[in-house]
Amino acid sequence: MKKVLVFILIVSSVLSCKKSEKELAVKPIKVVVEKSDFGFNFSDFNVVQDTIKKGDTFGTILDKQNIGDRRIFEIVQSVKDTFNVRSIRPNKAYTILRNKDKNNKVQAFIYQPDALSYYVIDFRDSAVVAYKKTRPVTIKRRTIGGVLKGSLSETLGNSGVEAALASRITKIYSWSIDFFKLKKGDRFAITFTERFINDSVYDGVEDLEASFFEYKGKIIYAFPFAQDPSSGKIEYYDEEGKTLKNFFLKTPIKFSRLTSRFSMNRFHPVQKRWKAHKGTDYAAPTGTPISTTASGIVEKTGYTAGNGNYVKVKHNGTYSTQYLHMSKILVRRGQRVNQGDVIGRVGSTGLATGPHVCYRFWKNGVQVDALRLNLPSGEPMVGKNKELFLKKIEPLKFELDSVANL
Repeated sequence: MKKVLVFILIVSSVLSCKKSEKELAVKPIKVVVEKSDFGFNFSDFNVVQDTIKKGDTFGTILDKQNIGDRRIFEIVQSVKDTFNVRSIRPNKAYTILRNKDKNNKVQAFIYQPDALSYYVIDFRDSAVVAYKKTRPVTIKRRTIGGVLKGSLSETLGNSGVEAALASRITKIYSWSIDFFKLKKGDRFAITFTERFINDSVYDGVEDLEASFFEYKGKIIYAFPFAQDPSSGKIEYYDEEGKTLKNFFLKTPIKFSRLTSRFSMNRFHPVQKRWKAHKGTDYAAPTGTPISTTASGIVEKTGYTAGNGNYVKVKHNGTYSTQYLHMSKILVRRGQRVNQGDVIGRVGSTGLATGPHVCYRFWKNGVQVDALRLNLPSGEPMVGKNKELFLKKIEPLKFELDSVANL
């Protein structure tokens, strides 16, 4: 009998152990991840996150949370000095925090007009409180470089840089580089700073500190510098202190395709005969902005059967330019225009097979090929400014060269 009792106890113990092992094997380990934002711990609330829809108002949003009209009116009046509820706009984010109990009472409403700032309306106390907060911004610096593996935008995108930097660079180099002529394999290097919200959320490029691009076998540097710090005006210079800003822009359209060059004997695609083409054609979609390549006075605007809508600008006693086939003229005769000002839109008026601008150039009253001219450039810096500049760019240039040669 004693042996039987011992056997039963052993079997029970084994089965009990196996049961415990089974329970341990299937019981999940719960890991709690607490998310917090706007100064609230989200695990303490039922959280509703959405965006303002067209037709939404502060009142209609809160009304869906079972807050009566009278209560909404009181809230609007109490927070109006801090938060104008009429300022909410479609596609902007908002968050509602509610109690976790069965009443699901609203505790806070948060509105985000942009990535950097937000408004909080806090209902937790008897007196409603509203306040605005701005997220902390961290500036981080980096240098990228190597060889182009596509367009400038594609190359920057592959490095995780916002497309806006490509537009900024294109504008800086618009007097010295035609970016449509950059080739795969051309070297480049860029040093810039970027903004990060809460040290982690990317918020775009802050400043461009230095860069270079290889163009037609030549390295062209760009360094920002203010010759008169009190004015705050920054221009870009090469490694010798020569300004990148020439008297004329390279092209009248930022993003275009050269389709026909200056020629004394070209087959006209509309008239179907050989004749002189005393201009340079740049194709672009209808409506693309056309900019004057240098400052001056609008000498003529009008329409002819061949030229379509056109604008002619006199820059000085030596140079004039003309822009043909516009869909729309945006300036008037006698108007002063600055380099880069939009004077019209690309079209296909007059004798044209498609939307483009024919860019014509006069030197001393004679039409010439703008692409073959050695055009005048701006004045270089001299004296103490040049000394300060060269000292400042020395480490920047070394960094660019080091990255590009890796």
